[in-house]
Amino acid sequence: MDFFSKRLGDAASRRDDALQIEPIWFEWLALGGMLAFGSWLLGMRGVWALLLSSDPTGITLVIIALFFAATLWCGARSRELQRQRRLLAATRNGSGQDGWAAEYLAALHARPVDENAPLDLLVEAAQGPHHTAWWVNGIQLKLGLLGKVIGFSVLALQIGNIQSFDASQSQDLLKSLTQGLGIALLTTMVGLVGNILLGLQLTRLDRFADQIVADCQRLGLAVRTTAQD
Repeated sequence: MDFFSKRLGDAASRRDDALQIEPIWFEWLALGGMLAFGSWLLGMRGVWALLLSSDPTGITLVIIALFFAATLWCGARSRELQRQRRLLAATRNGSGQDGWAAEYLAALHARPVDENAPLDLLVEAAQGPHHTAWWVNGIQLKLGLLGKVIGFSVLALQIGNIQSFDASQSQDLLKSLTQGLGIALLTTMVGLVGNILLGLQLTRLDRFADQIVADCQRLGLAVRTTAQD
C-alpha cells in the first residue's frame, strides 16, 4: 500500500509539473492579443463600418458584442482556473487550505451521507459556469441564422413587390434586391466566425477544468489510501 501511494503521488506530481508549464491564462492573453490586432486591422480596412452599415437589422452588432463580452469572460475564467490549479498544487504539498481541491478533501473527510456529493460539488464549481458560456456560443450561430431568414424574407418581399421591369430602373432594382441578400450572408458569416472562435476558447477551458477535477480525484484517492494504511 505504501509503495502504491508513493507511486500515485509521484505520478500526480509529474502531472502537476507538466500542467504548470502550460499556463492557460497566458494562452488566452496571446489569443486576445491576436484578436485585438485583428480587430484593429479590420477597423483600419473599413471592414467594421462595412459590416455594420450593410445590416440595418443590427443583428451583426449584437453578435459582435456578444462575442467580445464572452471572450472577456473566457479571459477571467482562464485566470480563475489557473489560480485553482496553483491552489491544488499547494494543497497537495500541504501548504494550502483554500480552493476547490481543499473543499473537496474537506467534504470527503466529513463522510457525507451521499458519497457522490463532494464530486458533484467539485464538478459544478469547475464546469458549471461553462454551460452558460456554451449557450451564448450557440446564440451567436442562431442569431446568424435569424439574420439569414430575415435577409431572404426581405429579398422575397422586394421581389414580390416588382410589378413591371423597367430597364432604366435596373440599377435601383438590383440595389434593393442585394440589400436583403447582404443581410442574409453577412449575419450568417459573422455568426459562424464568432461561434468557431468562441468554441475554441470554451473547449480549452473545459479540458483544463476536466484536468483539475481528475487531479482532485487522484489526490482524494491518495489521501484515502494513506488514511487506510
